[in-house]
Amino acid sequence: MSARTEPPFRADHVGSFLRPPYLLEARERKARGELSAAQLREVEDRAITEVVQFQRDAGLQAITDGEFRRTYFHIDFLEQLAGVKTDVPVTVKKADGSEELAPPVIRVIDKVRHAVDIQRADFEYLRAQVERHAPGCTPKVTIPSPTMLHFRGGRAGISREAYPELEPDFYDDVARAYAEELRALHAAGCRYVQMDDTNLAYLCDEKMRAAARQRGDDPDELPHRYARFINKVVALKPAGMTLAMHLCRGNFKSTYAAQGNYEPVAEALLREMDLDAYFMEYDDDRSGDFRPLRFLPRGKIVVLGLVTTKFGQLEKKDELRRRIDEAARHAPLEQLCLSPQCGFSSTVHGNNIAIEDQRRKLELVVEVAREVWR
Repeated sequence: MSARTEPPFRADHVGSFLRPPYLLEARERKARGELSAAQLREVEDRAITEVVQFQRDAGLQAITDGEFRRTYFHIDFLEQLAGVKTDVPVTVKKADGSEELAPPVIRVIDKVRHAVDIQRADFEYLRAQVERHAPGCTPKVTIPSPTMLHFRGGRAGISREAYPELEPDFYDDVARAYAEELRALHAAGCRYVQMDDTNLAYLCDEKMRAAARQRGDDPDELPHRYARFINKVVALKPAGMTLAMHLCRGNFKSTYAAQGNYEPVAEALLREMDLDAYFMEYDDDRSGDFRPLRFLPRGKIVVLGLVTTKFGQLEKKDELRRRIDEAARHAPLEQLCLSPQCGFSSTVHGNNIAIEDQRRKLELVVEVAREVWR
């Protein structure tokens, strides 16, 4: 079986990487007023050039900027949409002593619209570095899923003055705003975009489902509503652009927020959404079995997130190959790929893993993918 020449690739990744210490220091200096925004961007440029080379050396074909210009994977993007207000999340201590990121408050306070090109300048720099340092590779952009503007607050988080009814105006406005961003990226040469979505994965967790009921939503209906919502974006995306979704159960300092089998959302996710690919977390038992993959139609790809980014211990090749074989009992092998389960640093804080372990895990993904899909 041959390697894929278009995204997603047999060995792929979710996008974020551990920030180098000098970048973290520069961000702190910027916060203290010791560096200007332009000076910080110069430091970010240096770090991005290095992480492009890092990904190339690991053997990856999809190349991101590591999300090095962001503090949080979602807030930095969403707060640039007109009509959206976000509050900075806070870190809380759990009973077991571990830390958890309390979800930020995301509110829609006015009509949602695309006011500025959010990622275009960042992509243009990334593309230039890929062309220079990783020719033949594909630059990839990651953005938060539009569902985050609904799920976190539900109806209560969306202005009734701006949107007396959610259907169809709210969903249409958000879809148009996302489509304008995708068109701006496409005009700059971007052909591979991944939307990061925690909400569908959260709807696999009974505690999260109960919380949805408490705010007036039906957790059985929401996945189908979100499928229609995502399809509004897909219908407006530029031709020739691969649009993927990453399903995340939380990834803050090596912790997670939700667990549960994909079964409650699988049909809406895989069969009803008109996406090209799905990055699905499968690094441990909290994700359940592979049976939900039976809903995968022909023509779509699932990237199996079998290698954890939360801990440094390296997975065994034989075990990864066994799990790929197991997944292939429910979806054709040619429609599967391999990746880490999430990014290594969904927030600026990073997971509790060493940079060297990050490299070893990526190389393992590449090596196993070459052996399985050669």
